[in-house]
Amino acid sequence: MAIILNFLFIVKLNNMKTDLRGLTHDEIQEYLEPMGLKPFRTKQILDWIYCKKVKSIDEMTNLSKDLREALKKKFYIPSLILLQKQVSQDGTEKFLFEMGDKKQVETVLIPDGKRVTLCISTQVGCKFSCSFCYTGKMGFKRNLTTSEIINQIIYATQNNENATNIVLMGMGEPLDNYDNVIKAIKIIHFPWGLGISARKISLSTCGLIRGINKLEKENLNINLMISLNASDNKKRNLLMPVNKKYPLEKLMSACREYTVNPKNQITFEYVLIKNINDSEKDAKALVSLIKGIRCKINLIPFNKRSDENWPYDPPEKEKVNKFQEYLISQKYLVFLRKQRGLDICASCGQLTGQY
Repeated sequence: MAIILNFLFIVKLNNMKTDLRGLTHDEIQEYLEPMGLKPFRTKQILDWIYCKKVKSIDEMTNLSKDLREALKKKFYIPSLILLQKQVSQDGTEKFLFEMGDKKQVETVLIPDGKRVTLCISTQVGCKFSCSFCYTGKMGFKRNLTTSEIINQIIYATQNNENATNIVLMGMGEPLDNYDNVIKAIKIIHFPWGLGISARKISLSTCGLIRGINKLEKENLNINLMISLNASDNKKRNLLMPVNKKYPLEKLMSACREYTVNPKNQITFEYVLIKNINDSEKDAKALVSLIKGIRCKINLIPFNKRSDENWPYDPPEKEKVNKFQEYLISQKYLVFLRKQRGLDICASCGQLTGQY
């Protein structure tokens, strides 16, 4: 009982302070000005929290003790608790993190030579219930804060080299947590933050048109990935209930508008499911649907978890090859997504945030 009360006291105390890792350069500057601190202090603090990745203000050793004490009265640096780390036979690592309210999310690190991709979550669960996605099965719990999104990068890479690529396609729908996600992307990208190139940052959405339209005006130049998975409304309604609100004709219109700016890139993601959407007829319908949109295509064989019954199965390899070959024959740049971390349920659509 005493431990629980102590935990609740710490949470309440932190809620009276400002989360330092969720702040941008300008926001930190605004906080420091009334304290009479010069602008170079902002750069020092940013270097500590994003580059040196400290977990407490006491670790900021080039600041005086008095200044650190003053900062501790106003700010705190939130932490994640690593509950579990699993390592796949192929080298993929999956982290199960717990946050201050005991909610849990999963993060996946995928090493591939010099390329190290980190797949991060943006929500606890997901409200969009795609029928082939295990995350959707758990329902929606809450949005992640900006610092909880950033902390996944800090904690998942603390014993490894820095991630070269960031993909926001773990648990949750990024555009449904728009403000926190956009702020996190700015921290990930800007030189005063983690300094990762915009072209190395990808955001995957089930197709929230309002969010796509807003993203178009942000001028972030990141890679937008649209989870498509079907080329007609009837089939997409079955796989992705969000299509009933944002049908394909409206989604394609938003995608065409988004790519008017040559700096904006779209990748269509297509999960291939046996005898559902993997035929040559489906491939031809896909080409007809996306005609005129400057894009790439990622083909993703359905990843089935061995620990649960599911109405879908992975496609046959021969069908996958024929599907890809047809798209290539139509002059599209097509990538077949490698299946990584299957033995630890770390592949696309398999994250559930639990032991």
